[in-house]
Amino acid sequence: MPTHHLDHAALRRLAKAGHVNATHIVGQPGGWAVQVSINQDEHVLTAQRSGNARLFKKLETLVTYLHQLGIDHFEVDSSTYDPSQLSTYQRPDRADALKRAHEASAYDAWFIEQVEASLNDPSPAMEDEAVERIFAARRAALRAKRH
Repeated sequence: MPTHHLDHAALRRLAKAGHVNATHIVGQPGGWAVQVSINQDEHVLTAQRSGNARLFKKLETLVTYLHQLGIDHFEVDSSTYDPSQLSTYQRPDRADALKRAHEASAYDAWFIEQVEASLNDPSPAMEDEAVERIFAARRAALRAKRH
């Protein structure tokens, strides 16, 4: 039974250093988990944010992941694998983050367009004092209208 948790970065370092003695792919309801033996201790690969066992929905994806780490020998235990438990899940936090990223990108494009339009404006530039006088007159006119 795994007693230690291991994230992707730690597993990558340990695999690169050759410290992984054995790797086990274990079927779970909902996907496949990874357990590795390192110095007589069992470790389970965990998701970075949640700290829960990282589950891969497709065995092919997990095999590719392990190959990228340099791990090409492993045992597969499918005794507790339940494909009926596979479900697509949505991450509302990611959806919100993507929406904010798109909004920020749209604002950046609008802002750049405004700056370029200003730089390309053929109107003569005005001195600060002249602009201040014009807007002071506008404010005074608005105040006079209100009273």
